[in-house]
Amino acid sequence: MDNEETYDHYNIEVGNDTVQTLVTNSPGMVDSWIAKIERIHRRRLNRLVVGLDIEWRPNFRRGQSNPVALLQLCVGRRCLIFQILHAPNFPDSLTQFLGDGNYTFVGAGVYKDAERLASELDVDVTTCVELGALAVEASGGDRRLKNAGLKGLAREFLEMNLEKPREVQLSKWDARWLTLDQVQYACTDAFVSFEIGRVLEAWKAS
Repeated sequence: MDNEETYDHYNIEVGNDTVQTLVTNSPGMVDSWIAKIERIHRRRLNRLVVGLDIEWRPNFRRGQSNPVALLQLCVGRRCLIFQILHAPNFPDSLTQFLGDGNYTFVGAGVYKDAERLASELDVDVTTCVELGALAVEASGGDRRLKNAGLKGLAREFLEMNLEKPREVQLSKWDARWLTLDQVQYACTDAFVSFEIGRVLEAWKAS
């Protein structure tokens, strides 16, 4: 496996927002990203909302279970896409960040994502809030929202038509070099998760 540490910066357009996106397999770059996030948001770290998502190569055969390839995190208009499979190690700073009980990690299916991180990488995401359940509560009990998925929640709370191309969804997420379409998809999921969590004040539910 090629463990040369690399990084790329992208400006990804999501709706009317531009998200500064770091794609890397470098633990040092992850350290820097986390340090910057905690510095920028130092006055509100006790109610920090973080969009979280993971990707893995699709499983097309019965019994097949491909490992988590990417971890995406988003706070504000800054996104990290960490290429776990191509990294020399899982940085301590990231383990500590995910395990900080003051931070609220949100996503559609975030509990399952957290379970995979725990089982495969022995990394705990301490405080998770499932966006579907939060949406039901915020809407006054509309049960349809529980399983609406990110696309339905984005339409409901952000008035955003979220594109989720199936050919990208089922692409090779373990590739050493991601395509621009993959970066767009991965960033968008994490950013939209963050935005919904922010709008619904997810830190109050954690």
